[in-house]
Amino acid sequence: MPTGPSYQSANGHLDSRLFRQVLGRFATGVVAITAVDPASGQPCGLAANSFTSVSLTPPLVAFCVAYTSTSWPRVRGAKVVTVNVLAEHQQDVCAQMATKGGDKFAGLEWTGSPGGNPVLEGALAWMDCVVEAEHPAGDHVIVVARVLQLDTHAEGGPLVFFRGGYGGFVEPA
Repeated sequence: MPTGPSYQSANGHLDSRLFRQVLGRFATGVVAITAVDPASGQPCGLAANSFTSVSLTPPLVAFCVAYTSTSWPRVRGAKVVTVNVLAEHQQDVCAQMATKGGDKFAGLEWTGSPGGNPVLEGALAWMDCVVEAEHPAGDHVIVVARVLQLDTHAEGGPLVFFRGGYGGFVEPA
């Protein structure tokens, strides 16, 4: 296996730019985690491209949130959080959910999930979840959540994040 300055920095740690570049070659779907802030009664949310299924029995999913997120404490305050699987035409929704501060739901249409949280219009699917565990991991926290209810919502292809940009997925013929 090749070693050298392009693979490892002089102090033995990985080069963060190269690390980001290599990880950018792994395509991921994009989700919006939503809730109703119990303190204000207003919808709140954030975007995440680090989402995965964890277990079928029990039904668990996981996503990662930056420690610097100002939205996660508001979302986390709800008893139930909702994962919205974003569609390829929802790049603007993703950008809005990823912004810091402001009204992330301005101009967005949504309906309430059975758990009472926003299901974004056009999302491919939703999952109402309860947070079971949070694990510190570098500059993020890994959130493990138990799925309580779920359903498909809209048709279409997924929003995909790849090499620092967004796109869709062409289904095989």
